[in-house]
Amino acid sequence: MILHLKITGILLVGLGLFHLIFPKHFKWKEELKDISQLNRQMMYIHTLFIGLMVVLIGLLSFFCAEELAGTHLGSTVSFGIFIFWFVRLFVQFFGYSPALWKGKTFETIIHILFAFLWAYVSTVYFYTWWDYGNCPVNNSK
Repeated sequence: MILHLKITGILLVGLGLFHLIFPKHFKWKEELKDISQLNRQMMYIHTLFIGLMVVLIGLLSFFCAEELAGTHLGSTVSFGIFIFWFVRLFVQFFGYSPALWKGKTFETIIHILFAFLWAYVSTVYFYTWWDYGNCPVNNSK
Protein backbone atom coordinates (compact mmCIF):
# COMPACT_ATOMS: atom_id res chain seq x y z
CA MET A 1 0.00 0.00 0.00
CA ILE A 2 2.94 2.34 0.58
CA LEU A 3 3.66 2.61 -3.14
CA HIS A 4 -0.01 3.27 -3.92
CA LEU A 5 -0.23 5.90 -1.21
CA LYS A 6 2.81 7.65 -2.70
CA ILE A 7 1.35 7.46 -6.23
CA THR A 8 -1.94 8.80 -4.89
CA GLY A 9 -0.05 11.57 -3.13
CA ILE A 10 1.58 12.69 -6.37
CA LEU A 11 -1.77 12.55 -8.22
CA LEU A 12 -3.52 14.58 -5.53
CA VAL A 13 -0.83 17.25 -5.38
CA GLY A 14 -1.17 17.64 -9.14
CA LEU A 15 -4.96 17.74 -8.91
CA GLY A 16 -4.86 20.28 -6.10
CA LEU A 17 -2.50 22.55 -8.02
CA PHE A 18 -4.72 22.20 -11.08
CA HIS A 19 -7.38 24.11 -9.11
CA LEU A 20 -5.24 27.23 -9.55
CA ILE A 21 -6.17 27.44 -13.23
CA PHE A 22 -9.91 26.81 -12.76
CA PRO A 23 -10.95 30.49 -12.87
CA LYS A 24 -9.18 31.14 -16.16
CA HIS A 25 -9.90 27.74 -17.73
CA PHE A 26 -13.60 27.88 -16.94
CA LYS A 27 -13.81 31.61 -17.77
CA TRP A 28 -15.18 32.54 -14.37
CA LYS A 29 -14.66 36.27 -14.91
CA GLU A 30 -17.20 36.15 -17.73
CA GLU A 31 -19.36 33.26 -16.48
CA LEU A 32 -19.83 34.61 -12.97
CA LYS A 33 -20.26 38.31 -13.71
CA ASP A 34 -24.04 38.15 -13.30
CA ILE A 35 -24.06 36.60 -9.82
CA SER A 36 -23.68 38.46 -6.55
CA GLN A 37 -20.26 39.42 -5.27
CA LEU A 38 -20.71 37.04 -2.32
CA ASN A 39 -21.44 34.04 -4.56
CA ARG A 40 -18.61 34.94 -6.92
CA GLN A 41 -16.12 35.24 -4.08
CA MET A 42 -17.37 32.00 -2.54
CA MET A 43 -16.58 30.20 -5.80
CA TYR A 44 -13.01 31.50 -5.78
CA ILE A 45 -12.41 30.99 -2.06
CA HIS A 46 -13.96 27.52 -1.86
CA THR A 47 -11.97 26.43 -4.90
CA LEU A 48 -8.80 27.73 -3.24
CA PHE A 49 -9.50 25.81 -0.04
CA ILE A 50 -10.53 22.62 -1.82
CA GLY A 51 -7.35 22.78 -3.88
CA LEU A 52 -5.30 23.43 -0.74
CA MET A 53 -6.84 20.46 1.09
CA VAL A 54 -6.25 18.18 -1.90
CA VAL A 55 -2.59 19.27 -2.00
CA LEU A 56 -2.24 18.71 1.76
CA ILE A 57 -3.83 15.24 1.56
CA GLY A 58 -1.46 14.48 -1.31
CA LEU A 59 1.58 15.64 0.67
CA LEU A 60 0.43 13.64 3.70
CA SER A 61 0.02 10.56 1.54
CA PHE A 62 3.39 10.94 -0.13
CA PHE A 63 5.52 11.87 2.88
CA CYS A 64 3.67 9.92 5.59
CA ALA A 65 2.59 6.79 3.73
CA GLU A 66 4.16 4.50 6.30
CA GLU A 67 2.30 6.21 9.13
CA LEU A 68 -1.01 6.15 7.25
CA ALA A 69 -0.63 2.44 6.61
CA GLY A 70 1.01 1.44 9.87
CA THR A 71 -0.67 3.22 12.78
CA HIS A 72 -4.13 3.33 14.25
CA LEU A 73 -4.32 7.10 13.75
CA GLY A 74 -3.08 6.80 10.16
CA SER A 75 -5.61 4.10 9.44
CA THR A 76 -8.41 6.20 10.90
CA VAL A 77 -7.33 9.22 8.85
CA SER A 78 -7.21 6.97 5.78
CA PHE A 79 -10.81 5.93 6.43
CA GLY A 80 -11.88 9.59 6.52
CA ILE A 81 -10.01 10.29 3.30
CA PHE A 82 -11.65 7.21 1.76
CA ILE A 83 -15.11 8.58 2.64
CA PHE A 84 -14.22 11.94 1.08
CA TRP A 85 -13.10 10.41 -2.23
CA PHE A 86 -15.82 7.76 -2.31
CA VAL A 87 -18.43 10.49 -2.04
CA ARG A 88 -16.60 12.31 -4.85
CA LEU A 89 -16.85 9.14 -6.96
CA PHE A 90 -20.58 8.97 -6.24
CA VAL A 91 -20.99 12.64 -7.23
CA GLN A 92 -19.20 11.93 -10.51
CA PHE A 93 -22.19 9.84 -11.56
CA PHE A 94 -25.10 11.38 -9.68
CA GLY A 95 -24.13 15.02 -9.11
CA TYR A 96 -23.36 16.06 -12.67
CA SER A 97 -25.89 15.91 -15.45
CA PRO A 98 -24.99 13.39 -18.17
CA ALA A 99 -25.87 16.15 -20.65
CA LEU A 100 -22.51 17.72 -19.76
CA TRP A 101 -20.55 14.81 -21.26
CA LYS A 102 -22.74 12.37 -23.20
CA GLY A 103 -22.20 12.58 -26.93
CA LYS A 104 -19.10 14.75 -26.49
CA THR A 105 -15.91 12.79 -27.07
CA PHE A 106 -13.48 14.91 -25.03
CA GLU A 107 -15.88 15.42 -22.12
CA THR A 108 -16.75 11.71 -22.06
CA ILE A 109 -13.06 10.77 -21.93
CA ILE A 110 -12.49 13.23 -19.06
CA HIS A 111 -15.59 11.92 -17.25
CA ILE A 112 -14.32 8.33 -17.51
CA LEU A 113 -10.74 9.24 -16.55
CA PHE A 114 -11.90 11.10 -13.45
CA ALA A 115 -14.24 8.25 -12.52
CA PHE A 116 -11.24 5.90 -12.64
CA LEU A 117 -9.16 8.40 -10.66
CA TRP A 118 -11.78 8.70 -7.90
CA ALA A 119 -12.20 4.91 -7.85
CA TYR A 120 -8.43 4.36 -7.59
CA VAL A 121 -7.95 6.95 -4.86
CA SER A 122 -10.95 5.63 -2.92
CA THR A 123 -9.67 2.07 -3.19
CA VAL A 124 -6.17 3.00 -1.99
CA TYR A 125 -7.48 4.69 1.15
CA PHE A 126 -10.07 1.98 1.78
CA TYR A 127 -7.47 -0.77 1.66
CA THR A 128 -5.05 1.28 3.74
CA TRP A 129 -7.74 1.38 6.43
CA TRP A 130 -8.84 -2.22 5.90
CA ASP A 131 -5.32 -3.65 5.88
CA TYR A 132 -4.38 -2.12 9.22
CA GLY A 133 -7.19 -4.00 10.93
CA ASN A 134 -9.50 -1.19 12.01
CA CYS A 135 -12.35 -2.53 9.92
CA PRO A 136 -14.80 -4.35 12.24
CA VAL A 137 -15.03 -7.28 9.81
CA ASN A 138 -11.27 -7.50 9.35
CA ASN A 139 -9.77 -7.91 12.81
CA SER A 140 -6.73 -9.75 11.50
CA LYS A 141 -4.26 -7.58 13.46
